[in-house]
Amino acid sequence: MKPTLYVIIPCYNEEKVLPLTAPMFLEQIQNMQREGLVSENSRIMFVNDGSKDSTWEIITKLSGENRIFTGIAQSRNRGHQNAVLAGLMEAKDMCDITISIDCDGQDDIKAMTRMVEEYLSGSEVVYGVRNSRKKDTFFKRSTAQGFYKFMSAMGAEVVYNHADYRLISARVLREFANFKEVNLFLRGMIPLVGFKSSCVYYERHERLAGKSHYPLRKMIALALDGITSLSVKPLRLISAMGFIMSLGSLAGIVWAVVAKLTGAAVDGWASTVAAICLLSSIQLICTGIIGEYIGKIYMEVKGRPRYIISDRTTDPQADKDQT
Repeated sequence: MKPTLYVIIPCYNEEKVLPLTAPMFLEQIQNMQREGLVSENSRIMFVNDGSKDSTWEIITKLSGENRIFTGIAQSRNRGHQNAVLAGLMEAKDMCDITISIDCDGQDDIKAMTRMVEEYLSGSEVVYGVRNSRKKDTFFKRSTAQGFYKFMSAMGAEVVYNHADYRLISARVLREFANFKEVNLFLRGMIPLVGFKSSCVYYERHERLAGKSHYPLRKMIALALDGITSLSVKPLRLISAMGFIMSLGSLAGIVWAVVAKLTGAAVDGWASTVAAICLLSSIQLICTGIIGEYIGKIYMEVKGRPRYIISDRTTDPQADKDQT
């Protein structure tokens, strides 16, 4: 039996690129239907993440022109991760598999075919992984590679050079629905679910139009969210640092007492000030890290909804009945 596929595409202010990539997504899903890889009930679901331009109007128009297109709109901008989650949770009861992908055309759309083939071969999760970063600038390449290495060093389980281009089966999504975190880092959370997984490697292209919504500032924020949401290793590093500093302080006390008893003590204003500044800066950094974790706990205990759907282009029950 052919699996029903839902392609989940988060959109935020994409009025320039959406008219270019929507036909490409349509062509790809129709090709897979002709090849017998996916069923005729497969859909392309756009998730409007509170766009301020005409993105939602374009999605509504596409849905009216072709039944393959469908769309949902969040009540406000909640961020890329929440938009992807909203699409996955909306689609999990209407399909057999989902593929999440950005709408800017950078990820190789044709790699979907190989992802579905991997699923048919037994994989429940298929990660889309960049095979190289030769086209990136030195700064972008070094910061991106540093991002993945730093995440791994901090204890977050991530697939190297994988972002949010992945296939997930409905079976995995039903289990993933039990993860109730408000602070989302999907590329680190999906591996925690388990099940058989594999990777599909592809070449990443330049954005077709518009500008990136993920500058360095957001990448750093994403890394911090991922680390503090998935790992307590920074807290353990603080404990280790405190233990090492305690040993150093003890050695300093012994040295000071010996120097005093032997009459070798001298005035050391500069060294005293340097030690105070060093210890104070370390304390502030440690306090900031602890505060970040407390802030995460504060947001989690509120239990606020991770997304709110305000509009739909089609009745979800009708799509569910068709599948």
